[in-house]
Amino acid sequence: MKFNRLFLAIFGFTLILDQLVKGWARAALNNGDFFANTEVIGNLSPLPWPGVFELKLIYNRGVAFGLLDGKGYLMAPVGILIAGFCLWYSGKMPARPRLPHVALSLVASGAVGNLIDRVWKQKVTDMFWFRAIDFPVFNIADACISVGVVLLFIAGFLPGALPAETPTEPEPQTDPQPETAPEAPEVQPSPETQREES
Repeated sequence: MKFNRLFLAIFGFTLILDQLVKGWARAALNNGDFFANTEVIGNLSPLPWPGVFELKLIYNRGVAFGLLDGKGYLMAPVGILIAGFCLWYSGKMPARPRLPHVALSLVASGAVGNLIDRVWKQKVTDMFWFRAIDFPVFNIADACISVGVVLLFIAGFLPGALPAETPTEPEPQTDPQPETAPEAPEVQPSPETQREES
């Protein structure tokens, strides 16, 4: 199986970015604390959009977006299966179109990113919060999975985005030859018949 370079590049970049941001959040944010607009971490303001999009560090022991709290261990084998399937399916597909490879790589990197947290710390680090709509706190891995699933859905409706199956040509059918009756042997006239005719 030949691996797609675009898949591997996006997978590696988003996975490293996810782990770096999680490490930064664990080091810079206090668990459960909200940052006021006047507070600054280093030279960066932690609130890009106060009251709408904020940073809040929580540890999720469930699945994505805080669901099924305490049941995160159930997602470990699921994450392995999802990432393995995405890698396998991308390797089977042609290099173009690219959209399915992008979508599969995002889903795979998100699954592996959260899997690392569950194996390493038995919990997933989340830090992004849309406060305006009280959306569940999430991380880059969660976002990658969501965006990847949406792109796969779009790819299913765009012509040419997913490789079409090559139709197999039916074998030519030959008409059966009609059965011919065997020719009757030619009857030679007997000598008596020849004398009568003469």
